[in-house]
Amino acid sequence: MNHFEYRDGVLHAEGVSVPDIAAATGTPFYCYSSATLERHYEVFSQAFKGQKARICYAIKANSNLAVIRTLARLGAGADVVSEGELRRALAAGVPASKIVFSGVAKTDAEIAFALDVGIDQFNVESEPELDAISRVAAGMGKTARVALRVNPDVDAKTHEKIATGKAENKFGISWRRAPAVYAHARTLPGIEISGIDVHIGSQLTDLEPFSTAFTRVGEMVEALRADGHNITRIDLGGGLGIPYRGDNDLPPHPDEYAAMVKRTLGHLDCELTFEPGRLIAGNAGILVTRVIYEKVGDDRTFLIVDAGMNDLIRPTLYDAFHEIRPVAEPAPGAEEVEYDVVGPVCETGDTFARKRRLPRLKAGDLVAVMSAGAYGAVQASEYNTRPLVPEILVRGEHFAEVRARPSYDAMLRQDIMPDWLSD
Repeated sequence: MNHFEYRDGVLHAEGVSVPDIAAATGTPFYCYSSATLERHYEVFSQAFKGQKARICYAIKANSNLAVIRTLARLGAGADVVSEGELRRALAAGVPASKIVFSGVAKTDAEIAFALDVGIDQFNVESEPELDAISRVAAGMGKTARVALRVNPDVDAKTHEKIATGKAENKFGISWRRAPAVYAHARTLPGIEISGIDVHIGSQLTDLEPFSTAFTRVGEMVEALRADGHNITRIDLGGGLGIPYRGDNDLPPHPDEYAAMVKRTLGHLDCELTFEPGRLIAGNAGILVTRVIYEKVGDDRTFLIVDAGMNDLIRPTLYDAFHEIRPVAEPAPGAEEVEYDVVGPVCETGDTFARKRRLPRLKAGDLVAVMSAGAYGAVQASEYNTRPLVPEILVRGEHFAEVRARPSYDAMLRQDIMPDWLSD
């Protein structure tokens, strides 16, 4: 469920008319619903009521400070994958004691900063990283709490670019190699082994891969405990999918997911950590864009809009589907046209949808690209020297710009002319 719906023939974000936001900020822009963010967090949280569970929102899905703070006020921790994300989480009000540091390429400087601010846990992705954390922590006179991320070699049955739990993926330590790495970790200074971590991919719409991976993790916990390791925590990552096609592709409900977790791991009496990102933010955001032209070609009719692949790269990068709605509600029986919805970027791949049936639209009309709250703005770029789009947060009948559109002058000032080219 989200809070974007038609009222009196006009798409609203909660109690705010989308055209009113467009008039104030220009297009394109991202718009997020506070009510949807909060509802998705609460639904997931309530699914684990009665289990020892904590939720660390995956900052990479949507790292706007206002979004993070909205969730932090509900009690969310944070899953970060860089020092920059760690700094964002802290700036938004997430206590360091609720922050988990994941990611395959932690540098010494990042490790030192994380230790200095006192994060809760490192999810260790490799043996060299484990040694680096030990070296840095010992040198600082600190102890790092770690969980080793295990790669269970399970096919998540998702897009190959967002699968993370197969042997060929760069993430984690082979589950076969893991016992030896745990034994090595026990000998290292500055290291406290407390848990095991697994994350097999993103946008999963089937519980079977989760069940397979979690069952394997459960067996590993029992074996590690038999070897004398005090495993009290299991980090299960995120990955539960969202409905990009409305009610036509509903993924499992968080209640079903929670029941599966309890069935596979409940007997271990471990503290569980979950790192949902897309599940919370995905359907809480839309990208609003304006039609520039309708262009009739020999083979296709193109709807050319002012948002491009630099604003939302998911369709280009992942062949992702996003529902597209006109902001003005079409009348019953309105004429439909089969459009290729494309942007202004000078790339053939700058396409949001192919052969999509939509009501006939004209220059100036607003359209909304739905389910764009996750992996939208965070992956945006200034390709073609196009300004990053603003981000808007709505709460009830109010909205605020939570990231401004930069001016062209501000963009140009980022480049520095060397002395030999100065006039």
